[in-house]
Amino acid sequence: MKRFWSDVAVVADNGYGIALDRQPVRTPGRAPLALPTRALADAVAAEWNAVEGQIDPRAMPLTGLANAAIDRIMPDSALFAAGLARYAESDLLCYRADTPAPLVERQAAAWDPLLEWARGRYDVHFEITGGVMHVAQPPATIARLSEAIAARDAFELAPLSIVTTITGSLVMALALAERAFAADTLWHAAQVDEDWQREQWGEDALANQTRESRRAEYDAAARFLAASQTRDAPTDP
Repeated sequence: MKRFWSDVAVVADNGYGIALDRQPVRTPGRAPLALPTRALADAVAAEWNAVEGQIDPRAMPLTGLANAAIDRIMPDSALFAAGLARYAESDLLCYRADTPAPLVERQAAAWDPLLEWARGRYDVHFEITGGVMHVAQPPATIARLSEAIAARDAFELAPLSIVTTITGSLVMALALAERAFAADTLWHAAQVDEDWQREQWGEDALANQTRESRRAEYDAAARFLAASQTRDAPTDP
């Protein structure tokens, strides 16, 4: 589909909608594209305004996340959150290298502060293991992290799903949602193992392309999350 509109506007009505030449935008499921904050609506509107020629959904990641929140997650947010909660059973941060020593140290430097934050924030304990063999986490840990992700609304769950799957860590996703660590810090923490492999074996063009794609998806999710949490300033009476 080619661009057919001239004007893009944000319309305040039951949230914030997007209008193209005064016609409301709808999701693929035909629901109104209603966004919870003005900041998020402005960011989504900017994607529509930036379209030149044909529409490329890959260039509109925030719109895609909004569609997912409305069409896929809102109908059963609890079920969607339960799927993310399963990452608590095998969180990346709990699986450490045994050797070599420099990699062990890097993992500890990047991951220990995240686990320490989660311990204090949610009053949980983590079982840490060397290697990739599964280690069971305490039921209380699973329950509390599950409750933490279930408390998020659809417009938070959509980007947190991206963050969780890309990093392999529910703790990282919750840390981003709580603004306990910067998005860039969390990204680099998730890349410790991959960065080590690149240093040992050199870079690969295809792997670099995949990494860049993941980084763009991650950054879009982080921007969407931040905008969805930016509450509108109160208006004067």
